[in-house]
Amino acid sequence: MHYPHRVSRIKKVRKHGFRARMRTRKGRAIINRKRRMGRKITPI
Repeated sequence: MHYPHRVSRIKKVRKHGFRARMRTRKGRAIINRKRRMGRKITPI
């Protein structure tokens, strides 16, 4: 039996988190776009 794929929370946050987004110009654009939309979260 295999264990389910488990991503480290630290790795996930460092790659996709708020501070990671703020580091790049494109990332800041994503955050601003989400703010304009009212921070909607798309269902997965």
